[in-house]
Amino acid sequence: LDYFLRTRPLAWFATRIIGIVPVPRERPRKGEDPLAPLDAALMQGEILILFPEGTRGEPERMAGFRKGVARLAERHPHVPFVPVFMHGLGKALPRGEAILVPFFCDVFVGEALFWSGDRRGFMARLTAAMDALAAEGRFPPWE
Repeated sequence: LDYFLRTRPLAWFATRIIGIVPVPRERPRKGEDPLAPLDAALMQGEILILFPEGTRGEPERMAGFRKGVARLAERHPHVPFVPVFMHGLGKALPRGEAILVPFFCDVFVGEALFWSGDRRGFMARLTAAMDALAAEGRFPPWE
C-alpha cells in the first residue's frame, strides 16, 4: 500500500490508471473494516488481483499468506479465487528503482478455488495450490 501511495502523483496513477484498491497494512481500529473497498468492488462485478502475501517481500520468494484472502472468500462464497503463480517479477521493478525494466515473467494459472466453509481449510488449499504451481516451473537461480 505505502509503496503505491507514497506521493500524490503516484497515488493518482495507481488508483486512477492502474486501478489498485488500497488495503491498509496496519491493524484496523475497532469498527473499521479494511476489506470494505474489496467487498464493494466484488459486489460491482469487478475482478480483483490479490497478492495474499500482503507486501513486497524478497524477490522470487513466496512469503506466508495473510488471512484477509480467506475472510474475503468467506464473505463472497460464490466468487472464484484463481491461484496464479508468477516468477520473474522481482526483476521488473526492483526495490529502489523508479522505472520498470525489461524482463521475462513465467505465469502459471491454477484451478479456481471456492470458499470451503472454514478459513484454515481455505488457506491450506490456497497454499497447496500455489506450491503446486511453483513446482511446475524450472527457474534459473536468481541473479
